[in-house]
Amino acid sequence: MPNFSRDVKIGQLLMVGFRGRSLSEDKHIGKIIRDHHLGSVVLLDDVSPFGPPVRGNVESPEQLKALTREIQNTADIPLFIALDHEGGSVNRLKEKYGFPPACSASEFGDRDDEIFTREESKRRAKLLKELGINVNLAPVVDVNVNPQNPALGLRKRCISDNPEIVTKHAGIMIQVFHDQGIYSTLKHFPGHGSSTNDSHFGLVDVTEGWREWELDPFKTLITEGFSDFILTAHAYNRKLDPDFPGTLSRKILTDLLRNTLGFKGVVISDDMNMAAIHDHYDQAEAVELALNAGVDILAIANANHYDPEIALRIMDMIREGIRKGRIQESVIDRSFERIMRLKQGLKSYRV
Repeated sequence: MPNFSRDVKIGQLLMVGFRGRSLSEDKHIGKIIRDHHLGSVVLLDDVSPFGPPVRGNVESPEQLKALTREIQNTADIPLFIALDHEGGSVNRLKEKYGFPPACSASEFGDRDDEIFTREESKRRAKLLKELGINVNLAPVVDVNVNPQNPALGLRKRCISDNPEIVTKHAGIMIQVFHDQGIYSTLKHFPGHGSSTNDSHFGLVDVTEGWREWELDPFKTLITEGFSDFILTAHAYNRKLDPDFPGTLSRKILTDLLRNTLGFKGVVISDDMNMAAIHDHYDQAEAVELALNAGVDILAIANANHYDPEIALRIMDMIREGIRKGRIQESVIDRSFERIMRLKQGLKSYRV
């Protein structure tokens, strides 16, 4: 692998959302990709989980394909282009934009039909490949412990309340997406299925409802070789860490996920602008805590809390953290190495 500057390494640690159907609509994002080595983008449609509609990135299949091509052509290092394609209520590729329907995650579990899961996953994977999207922010492997969970259960985002069924169907999805050259993302570690509120809007604590077997899907899939992405939960689980929510917890992300479960892939944060983090931590503090905990890529959806220069601000926070000794260079280097190892698997990799 070639030698890279610190600025390149820092740029690769961010996944950021932006406004508009093309790079020309957001004068900042193209420059940040080109000149500041932004490593990943997340694409949204006009629906925001935080409230009113936003100006998203999806209008039609043709437009989206042109956008991803434009993004990759702007970059010196190929980007991870990510999108939530869980199906059901969390699906950026809606029928109103000209895309085929996509059932909810719960339908896979309710049917418990491996052939159906394989065929539906194949159709979705081929679509993402055609569109130039190389990371699906799915599947959800949270176990449906609380069916009244407003973030997951009520929205039919969980495959099942049975961890074995969750693991079986998630494993099929991952394999099918790999066949098309697309990375998958297990979420939300270490388990969000028992929560009674939504981290988009405030503090979440799963301590009372969480059960250790909620780790089983993560544990089994990692043992079977999964090493793409795992996305963190902005939830307190005081059985695992009495002080910090999952995204900011070294005990959860390094001691448990890395050292105990043996995960060797890339850890990505849930959106750092969600209220569970945004309203309770200074942004620079949250960035430092997350990186030191074991997050490799900081995700900022940039939806309603929109800041066209948020990526540059976060990069400056990381540099300042390094300068003051609050973030060690070795932390940046390890995350960069994991990211680049995955990027070498992209067909668009040119370095």
